[in-house]
Amino acid sequence: MCAKPSSSPELSCLFAGVRLANPLVLASGIWGTSPGLLERAARSGAGAVTAKTCTLVPRRGHPNPTAIDWGHGLLNAMGLPNPGAREEVALLREASRRLAPLGVPLIASISADTPENFARAAAIVSEARPDLIEVNISCPNVASEHGEIFAASREAAAEVTRRVKAATSIPCVVKLAPNVSSIGSIARAVVEAGADAICAVNTMPGMLIDAESGLPVLANRTGGISGPALKPIALRCVYEIAEAVAVPIIGTGGISTGLDCVEMLMAGATCVGVGSAIFSRGEQAFSLILEELLRWLQEHGVASLAEIRGTAHRPPARGSAASNPPPVPSWEGEHAEH
Repeated sequence: MCAKPSSSPELSCLFAGVRLANPLVLASGIWGTSPGLLERAARSGAGAVTAKTCTLVPRRGHPNPTAIDWGHGLLNAMGLPNPGAREEVALLREASRRLAPLGVPLIASISADTPENFARAAAIVSEARPDLIEVNISCPNVASEHGEIFAASREAAAEVTRRVKAATSIPCVVKLAPNVSSIGSIARAVVEAGADAICAVNTMPGMLIDAESGLPVLANRTGGISGPALKPIALRCVYEIAEAVAVPIIGTGGISTGLDCVEMLMAGATCVGVGSAIFSRGEQAFSLILEELLRWLQEHGVASLAEIRGTAHRPPARGSAASNPPPVPSWEGEHAEH
């Protein structure tokens, strides 16, 4: 790193043609259910905010219990409750009105059961003129209703992307799943189909069981893992996507501190999604993460995010610990079979 910069580090970034004052993005599903909460996130320090995912028609979601803190993050199966794309337009318009004076971009989020309905939902929410549209092809909590998630197949992911791009002129961010065989391959498929950016990753499917009853804790039985337990998976996914494509990435999953943000940027993310941290750190999560990020940048003499973005992809310098890893320990000897 270079000498400590004389001025405050530059936190702004350009994402798919949209300027953000800082790299923190409110993730979909957290504080995104109303214009008031989206404004609250913006005033708390978010550089951009994502509305809760909407579908073409209204959904009630899954019955309670739908979410639980299991000590290492959250497990949730909300089931995408939302008023439908047509009602969402009014909410997005009001959110845009509130966010405009703050200079914070708005990201709409859509999901659907068929490529055609993805396109219809995209066309409808485009009437509200959000800055970006997140195309959620990876929600694990409705997979049993629709079969395999679209994010699990190159062909299906690309088909949804093509349909959505044909239905709107607004830049599209395709949200990918962590539980696929090759996320880099899926990323290449959606970029070739026209995706302007990628969000990675959605939650990871998981389950908790109540030992007293012997039954799954959530009414839906399975749910999506978020929070600190997801971070190593998210970092690996963002790293592989950045190796595969050149479009900007929102890296999300387990971001709770400024150091988490630094690591995600080093993996190749352009922006960093924040969700479960609001539960663990309260409504000051954005401001706290920003303070920690700024402090780290200043202490390491970093003048802008560009200086650290993607550093994990650089070959290690000769003589560094990374270029000379310690030998793998042998478990022979006293533990060897006789």
